[in-house]
Formats: sequence, C-alpha cells, structure tokens
Amino acid sequence: MGSTDDLRFMGAALRLSLWHLGLTESNPSVGCLIVKDGRIVGAAVTALGGRPHAETQALDIAGEEARGATAYVTLEPCAHHGRTPPCANALVAAGIARVVVCQTDPDPRVSGRGLSILRDAGITVDVGLAAEEGRRVLAGYLMRNTKHRPHVTLKLAVSIDGMIGRPGEEVSITGPLARAQVHVLRAESDAILVGLGTALADDPELTVRIGAMQQRSPIRLVLDRRLELPLGSNLVRSAREVPVLAVSVQGTGTDACRADAEGWNARREALMQAGVEVLDVPDLAGLLHELGGRSISTLFVEGGATVAAAFLKAELADRIILSQGPLEIGPDGLESPLRPSDMPANYVLVRSEAYGPDHCFEYERSS
Repeated sequence: MGSTDDLRFMGAALRLSLWHLGLTESNPSVGCLIVKDGRIVGAAVTALGGRPHAETQALDIAGEEARGATAYVTLEPCAHHGRTPPCANALVAAGIARVVVCQTDPDPRVSGRGLSILRDAGITVDVGLAAEEGRRVLAGYLMRNTKHRPHVTLKLAVSIDGMIGRPGEEVSITGPLARAQVHVLRAESDAILVGLGTALADDPELTVRIGAMQQRSPIRLVLDRRLELPLGSNLVRSAREVPVLAVSVQGTGTDACRADAEGWNARREALMQAGVEVLDVPDLAGLLHELGGRSISTLFVEGGATVAAAFLKAELADRIILSQGPLEIGPDGLESPLRPSDMPANYVLVRSEAYGPDHCFEYERSS
C-alpha cells in the first residue's frame, strides 16, 4: 500500500480517467498526473478517439518540471510503437524519477514491457496502488483484452413488489434522479442493448439526453430475431445519427424465420436501407465475441426481463445494477427476473446509494 499522498494522487488520476470513458475507441481511458514536491504540475486523460495518450499530454503540460517528478498512471504505460511512440519511453526522456501504476496492461504488446523500460532506465516503479478501484474503472478494457468480449452491465428498474412494469403500459418505476443516472451509465458505455419487446413497447431512443453529455450516445443494439423493428420507430429514424444494429440471434424459432425467406430478406433490406446494420450471430456469446472484435469494451444491457434472464442464464452479466423504487405495481405486473432479496450467490454487493426515494444496488460477479 502506498502513502496517503500516493493514494490521494492515484484517486485523482482514476477520477480523471472517467472523463473520457466510452469515448476513446479501442484504447482505454487512462488518467495521468505528474506531481513534483506535492504539487500537480501536469494532468491529462486519454484524448477523445484514443490519441494522444494521457502520459504524453501530461508531460507536455508539466514541461521541465517533469524532471525528477512522480507520474501517477492508472494503466501501465504503453511499450509498443503504434501511431505514437511508446509512453514508457516518453516518461524516461522527460526525466521522471518515479512512476506509480494502478493496473498492469494485459495487452501482450505491453504487458510487463512498459514497466521494464522504466526500470531499466533507473526509474523507481510501484505497481498495484488502488488496484481494486482501477480494475472497476478499466473493467471494459481488461475484459476485452483477456476474454475478447465487452464487459456487460445488466440494469433493471424494479418496483418494491418485484415488478418491472405492466403489460402494454409504460410505467415510471423510479424518479428523475435515478433515471438521470441511467443516462450517465449510457454515456460511459460503448454500446447499449435492449430486446425487441422493449423497443416495441416503449419506442425508446436509447440516447444520452442530459446536459453536455448528449454527444456521448453509445451504439444501440436490438435483439430482433425476425427483424421486426418498425421502420418508423425512434431507433430506426435516428440510425444515421447514432448507429443501430438489429441482432438476429439463432435459436428457438429461427427455422421458422428462415422459412419465410422472402419476407426475411425484404425486412433485412428495408432496415439496411434505413441505415440499420443487420447482424446474424449464433448466440449471445457469439454476439459478445463479435462486439469485442469491433473494439467495443462495454455493453449496457438495459431493457426487458427476457433479455436480462437470457444474459443471466448464459452467465454473461459481469455487473448488475438494480434500481428499486417505492411504487407497488401489483400482481398484474411483469415480474423481474431479479430483485435485491434474491440475487444469485456469485454476485457481491459493492455499492448502495439512494436517489431520493429510490435505491440503487450495484453487484459484481465474484466468479
């Protein structure tokens, strides 16, 4: 464990890294602080689109004051030549005396090599400070580089009696504060997914609609086996502004869909003409593998009890967020596949917050 100052500065670097979460394409959003004599002389986060990296920006800000300073970096500095020179070499050239790293990089082009470059240059290197917090912040990047799929967050809004709504009726289970948090979660994600049932019942936009974050809307996916997403829906009408994928997952009912080949092809062509990409995958695991190949690191699963149950059954939900409101829907409601009182044993509560009368519970899968 580092000193109190080390923890404070690394905490600041981790908070800084959140600024561009979901906006750095295939690269992780990294925070870097350059500290000299207890003062922050340079601070930066990975730029929008992934370049330039946080370290080089922070060094440019620090200038000559970087010599003899300490760098706090949330992820191991890169060691490979890409579109920019390695950040590890930039730290050496700047005369940094010490580097404190939160998480090592699982990318085989970097893993351990960035640390070796620093140590071989005589720089003191400390690794693993605030590692647990860093793992959560970098969860998407770490998951994509180790399991070749995005990190999946499953979110449900549940009434006090365990319902997610009423058939054919839009019900506001939580209040405005809790709903605003959903937009923050969308803004931090690379992609968002709902089932066709949610798309038909709610006609959602699935965009970010709060303050200055409106430009941070993620790619939108709809699980739509028969390609029945209406051409007049909000999702299709906005597909040229924010990408939409209609995902046909093979399985029960697929043969019947393919038997109507003429109708299937016509619906496919119509969606594509409207700007919607149509994607065929064998199962949910295949979908996640495809998304990982597209450098999508985080997937936010937001809509539908059936979709939620499918991700849980396939053991593909890495984080679960349950928002519980005080509303009682009654026995005619749609029952949630989860509620705080019956979480699976392999999910651990890591956070609990109140947003007015609503409560938010966050769980992580432990195995």
